[in-house]
Amino acid sequence: MLNRHEILEKHGLLLTVMILLVVAVGGIVEIAPLFWLESTIEKVKGVRPYTPLELAGRNIYVREGCYTCHSQQVRPLRDEVERYGHYSLAAESMYDHPFQWGSKRTGPDLARVGGKYSDAWHRQHMIDPRSLVPESIMPPYAFLANHEVREGDIAGWLKTNRTVGVPYSDDMIENAVVDLKAQVDPFSENYDAFLARYPNAVVRDFDGDPRRITEMDALIAYLQVLGTMVDFSTSMSQSKTIGDRSCMRPCRASLRTWGLVLFIIAFVLVLIYALNPRNKENFDHAKRIPLEDEDQYNDSERN
Repeated sequence: MLNRHEILEKHGLLLTVMILLVVAVGGIVEIAPLFWLESTIEKVKGVRPYTPLELAGRNIYVREGCYTCHSQQVRPLRDEVERYGHYSLAAESMYDHPFQWGSKRTGPDLARVGGKYSDAWHRQHMIDPRSLVPESIMPPYAFLANHEVREGDIAGWLKTNRTVGVPYSDDMIENAVVDLKAQVDPFSENYDAFLARYPNAVVRDFDGDPRRITEMDALIAYLQVLGTMVDFSTSMSQSKTIGDRSCMRPCRASLRTWGLVLFIIAFVLVLIYALNPRNKENFDHAKRIPLEDEDQYNDSERN
């Protein structure tokens, strides 16, 4: 019974098939539970979908390739937390498709830039970056102030994002253009309805030109919302944001616990089997079994 592993050791193809089978089973065990989970991201209070104006600004951010020089991910390292603020949570980018974590920091991280500078600062920085940061190599984006946001595209952007999971309601899509205009006009008659759809959204003119809604408005609105949706000072302790067990889904916790228990049990059983003196004879016999290529080599040596 214990010597049947010889079959695998002496047949490479069969051994390969069995290895693939074991890997496949292991993969299924790891992946299958994800199909029964509603989400792998733990929701955090305050995170909401982008307003139409913020979403337009995000599209401009992607269009201009800002992610190639700026990251949006504060890592849980002391130097980054002290410089930028609380480390990034997965929930903060749950409505980003694609996410803007980035992979290079030619410029500073922008995950917590919202509210750090005034709208006027951002506007001047876009027009002439070196007037504020002399060592900057960022190109100017003054042309954004001359291009108006295309209102006809707004509803389509919301519909597209809803297709990939962003919870935009029919009411949000229907009032997309109205909400776009309401966010830059604090005296709009749709002010209350806009805030009801997008709680805690900032309402003001962002580019200093109230006569029209420009791409400069949109980009500044997007930058000003980054990192501001979650109130870390009141909603959670910095030390317990991710470690708090009450935030974990019971299903995920159960799967991890049982997986760890089964792994420990299997490891202990293998260890007991390997160290059992009764199996020493079988192991000694197995190591003396010649493989097929050894038989051929010995035969050629005799000839």
